[in-house]
Amino acid sequence: MIIKEYRVVLPLTVEEYQVGQLWSVAEASKQETGGGEGVEVLKNEPFTGVPLLNGQYSTGQYTHKIYHLQSKVPGIVKKIAPKGSLAIHEEAWNAYPYCKTVLTNPDYMKDNFYVKVETIHLPDRGTTENAHNLPNDILSKREVVQIDIANDNEFLSPSDVKPETSPSLFMSQKTGRGKLSGNWRSTTEPVMCAYKLVTVHFKWFGLQNLVEKFAHNQYPRLFSKFHREVFCWIDNWIELTMADIRAIEEKARRELDEARKTGQVRGMTAN
Repeated sequence: MIIKEYRVVLPLTVEEYQVGQLWSVAEASKQETGGGEGVEVLKNEPFTGVPLLNGQYSTGQYTHKIYHLQSKVPGIVKKIAPKGSLAIHEEAWNAYPYCKTVLTNPDYMKDNFYVKVETIHLPDRGTTENAHNLPNDILSKREVVQIDIANDNEFLSPSDVKPETSPSLFMSQKTGRGKLSGNWRSTTEPVMCAYKLVTVHFKWFGLQNLVEKFAHNQYPRLFSKFHREVFCWIDNWIELTMADIRAIEEKARRELDEARKTGQVRGMTAN
């Protein structure tokens, strides 16, 4: 089992990010859906009574999605996995500013596979040492990875880097934020950090290390690409309310259902 904490500093307030993240998830899902693959939304509804982060949070929004995968996993896994088994279930409990997301493969891997992503959003520059209140035994195993969304070359593939979603080139017309350069994480205002604790468990003899390392190779790329888009799309979402977001999510759900049935495979593929 590999545990890493990815810290993503952003030139946003914690309150702004709540709207920006949800708008961007809906938008990014469209980019990853087509040709029989992509995102299927099963549930998107309020929840109560689920204790999160040692009971600090218990109410929020619950989502259950299925990711239909084929081109987004390592070739060796595709060769040995039965047809139809590459469907990943995602359950998320969003009790913002805390969110817990669990990925599983109940139809095939059952309890032998899960990825848990726990995120706390704080108004700082990524300097909180133990944002998730981890016990010492887990804290000693955790590796911290800093992600600079203005760095085009650190974790991204060449196909991920586009002028319109490069924070080093982008300047918001509505907020005046950007272009991000140099030591911007130490000086920008407003500022916040998403602390993403990722635990990967894959129990399959001969493949455990390969798959767990593959997942952790993909997450910094995914987090970097997504958060670059959140910031560079700011003029699309900065004036929206949470009521606007829920309407957009419902519209996106219908569009995703249609897009999965038609067109070509889109979005990120496995490196």
